[in-house]
Amino acid sequence: MNDSGAFQAWAASAIAKRWPGARLDQIAALRGDLSTRRFWRVAIATRPETPAPGTAILVDLGPADLPRYVRVLNLLPAPVTEPPWINVHRFLESIGAPVPALYDADPACRAMLVEDVGELSLLDAVRRPGADAADLFRLAASELIRLHVDGTAQIDSRCIAHEITYSGRLFEWELKEFVEVGLAAVAPGADIWPIAPELAMLAARLDRFPRVFSHRDYHRENLYIQNGPRIRIIDFQDALMAPAAQDLAVLLTTRDTDDVITPAIERRILDFYCAGLARHGAAGLDAPEFMLSYRLCVLQHALKMIGRFEMFERNGKTGYRKYIPHALAQTRRMLAEMRAEFPKLSAALMP
Repeated sequence: MNDSGAFQAWAASAIAKRWPGARLDQIAALRGDLSTRRFWRVAIATRPETPAPGTAILVDLGPADLPRYVRVLNLLPAPVTEPPWINVHRFLESIGAPVPALYDADPACRAMLVEDVGELSLLDAVRRPGADAADLFRLAASELIRLHVDGTAQIDSRCIAHEITYSGRLFEWELKEFVEVGLAAVAPGADIWPIAPELAMLAARLDRFPRVFSHRDYHRENLYIQNGPRIRIIDFQDALMAPAAQDLAVLLTTRDTDDVITPAIERRILDFYCAGLARHGAAGLDAPEFMLSYRLCVLQHALKMIGRFEMFERNGKTGYRKYIPHALAQTRRMLAEMRAEFPKLSAALMP
């Protein structure tokens, strides 16, 4: 299906099938950030005796099941047999993760109807008057411990994430946009060639850390807050096996998260995460190695996003350049602790 009318007709049929007596009442398009998927919030009209939710989310799965990096780097040994969202969702439900319910799906039509988790993202919740950023991000870290501990212990080849590794090749490939446009955007006149070996070394060092089940995009706009408060997790279809610190780097430093997560709060969340691993009896890195892995993940993520945000702007996706100063600040914060290990990168980017 390509047109929104066809998706709306599919949703109307799915609602009538799932909840006899209910019908599609209204539908409104939602902003999907950078995804190739499309989303609509569907209002459902029901009778008093019909146990249907008031709203649901209609999803157009888009043209491709796998992200570009998986296809370019050939990270999956065999073709997928179902959309990754559905595959990973099944696994996450099996470990009790707070993901939306799947009401109906038609992979051939590229359509899904899923639970509406509301409109209050973690970012919006933190920005509310009187909100406690540390408490809300600890809530997110608690669910991350579930993914890393229970997810890693229970995953097998039936889940697509088990078959895709956040490898050194992928870490290095993600830095291509920094090489092509990012460096020039933040350090005009700097030469990439002295820096390139250090970027390769960064990717190689990240490749040496043990892997856990990872959401990959575990950030404040893929996490929603409901009464309780309770975290709900969306946008998990790109899950894979990655160093544990990668999810934490995304959670605590992506975009302008530094406006609410100070270094002191960051340290508290990291300590909370490590204590949680210990409470669950999960094997992990010792404290110095874990902090090293975190700094390297933050550095790689920040450099990647400098390049990505600049490339978005050059390709006409506006509104992302404003995040580059934040990513540069995270880069400099990590380099200040690892200047001796990345002398050329530090010389180019440190004030």
